Amino acid sequence: MSTSITKVPLVGPAYARRLEKLGIFTVKDLLHHIPSRYDDFSIISKANQLQDGETVTIQGEVLEMKNQFTRRGFVLQKAVIQDDTGTAEALWFNQRFLPQAIHKGDLISLSGKVKNHHLESPVYELMRQGTTLTTVHTGRIIPIYPETAGISSKWLRSRINNVINQIEITEFLPETEMMVEKEAIQKVHFPDTLEQATRAHDRLAFDELLISQLEAMERKSSLQTKTVGNKFKIVEIREKLGMFVKKLPFELTNGQKKAIDEIYKDLARNTQMNRLLQGDVGSGKTVVAALAMLAAYLNGYQSVLMAPTEILANQHYDTLKRLLAPLDINVGLATGSTKNYLGNDVIVGTHALMNINLKKLGLVVIDEQHRFGVEQRAALAAKGINPHVLTMTATPIPRTVALTLYGDLDVSYLFEMPVGRLPIKTWLVSGKKRQAAYNWIAKQQTQTFIICPLIEESESLQTVKSAKVEYEKLQKVIFPNLKLGLIHGRLKPNEKDKVLTSFRDEKLDILVATPVVEVGIDIPTATIMVIEAADRFGLAQLHQLRGRVGRGTKQSYCLLFSDTKTAASRLNYLEKLHNGLQLAEIDLKFRGPGQRFGTAQHGKWDLKIASFDNLELVEKSNIFAKKVLAHPDQFPLLLDNLKQSKMNIANN
Repeated sequence: MSTSITKVPLVGPAYARRLEKLGIFTVKDLLHHIPSRYDDFSIISKANQLQDGETVTIQGEVLEMKNQFTRRGFVLQKAVIQDDTGTAEALWFNQRFLPQAIHKGDLISLSGKVKNHHLESPVYELMRQGTTLTTVHTGRIIPIYPETAGISSKWLRSRINNVINQIEITEFLPETEMMVEKEAIQKVHFPDTLEQATRAHDRLAFDELLISQLEAMERKSSLQTKTVGNKFKIVEIREKLGMFVKKLPFELTNGQKKAIDEIYKDLARNTQMNRLLQGDVGSGKTVVAALAMLAAYLNGYQSVLMAPTEILANQHYDTLKRLLAPLDINVGLATGSTKNYLGNDVIVGTHALMNINLKKLGLVVIDEQHRFGVEQRAALAAKGINPHVLTMTATPIPRTVALTLYGDLDVSYLFEMPVGRLPIKTWLVSGKKRQAAYNWIAKQQTQTFIICPLIEESESLQTVKSAKVEYEKLQKVIFPNLKLGLIHGRLKPNEKDKVLTSFRDEKLDILVATPVVEVGIDIPTATIMVIEAADRFGLAQLHQLRGRVGRGTKQSYCLLFSDTKTAASRLNYLEKLHNGLQLAEIDLKFRGPGQRFGTAQHGKWDLKIASFDNLELVEKSNIFAKKVLAHPDQFPLLLDNLKQSKMNIANN
């Protein structure tokens, strides 16, 4: 299975370079390049039984094969095929080479759709005289593969069929109710029935998920056995921590209390904490981080909080300074434009934190962790002696994704919103109601966000509104009596801050923006969120954008503008649901995982066969992985396979 693809017959250097584009480097990669769909050519029909509309296969001897010119100058290729019941015709269009490939007297198998009592543009396959009439491209359920230039499904089918008949595959799982691996590889490519193809696919997907989860669990086990030098005293400082909570101007939610207890238990161990704090926008993650930082301070350690943007870093800086300054804890800021951190106990910053010498770092907090690369996160954590690591995200991560990609992390969830917060009323608005919506916004006399997907107009996406163009139109035509501001990702940090400050100080009524506001803008006075071309966003991202309003005690609203009727069934979920995790699960079924859940940030590994939306298979592989690690002596071949998988990832 580890043999280079260049050793496969008829795969020369040119084909090897093309196969690399499909991620195929070895025989295993080739066999795990599974079909994206199947054509069912399994019905074998007789020449005298062809019925219009049927997809069938006929097999027989070629009586005639020729190019035939039509009155309009087109060239048809016509074949006459004979079997024991009579003759049938097959027609192709503009494939002049066929008479050189198909000759009178050949035994042939043809698969395609019957139209006007002939096969139209059928797939063909020549069969040898005197041999068993087995076929690869016709007369059965035929696999159709992801392709690239110069690599067709027919070419892949031939190579895979050749390799399958030669390869030796040793089963690495003990007895299970699933199909054995060798049969799964054979039947995922050449099934006898579509149900058989599904069972084969499930076995190979299970293997992929299992290996992935074993890798994640091994990383977690490695971290847990690593002794660290900063075991925090928690029991001894409980009273001071409790006093801090009592002085907060709000009541902690049950979710916050539970998350804090989980974090304190981690900090009290002599192993490095590696915990993910997941919670909706506005659910109070920063307060939880502040309590962890307070525990670090009371134990004599420094803390850092790294955010992906200066806007978000400044917001965290303001929040932590407000919470911790009364306790004489110095909070510093380190960004591209601000360097105010010397001698501080807590430092908030962007990637500029990488350039700071931290002498006694005990806790690293990383916000929106999927926006940083693996190397960046590791480099920051390496600044201390195995500091505890708390990562935070408002991106709802479906349970299947968390089990598969983040199995090396302990996870805490914040599902509740702070007391007094009202659910954001959400409406889907069609083009016919656009002007009425604008009139309603003008009457509300409240601050409003208007989100556009693009910064500038796009020739290929002319129907999608851009922030710059929409800003001009809204200011001059729609809201001439209101003050508007514009913010997008190309503005310099000081320009963004200037616009945001004006909006925060209520000098602007409407802020037109790109999704740059998805993370890090907290304007309690804003109560209306308008999202243009809402169908271009996932439900989870729309939920995060919606979370920019509803930060105060007033009723807030979210208007989803969309002229795409087909998206209505998906977008309607936002009118009914306000739980980010539920919406992410629905998103997964509609749109797949994409890159929103950080798959590209998790080393080089990615799913090729399995799917995150198959919860049953993910959970089954998770349970099995735990069993393997609990009894490794029972699974020697599986662990060898795991070792080989790591080597392949490292080599590729």
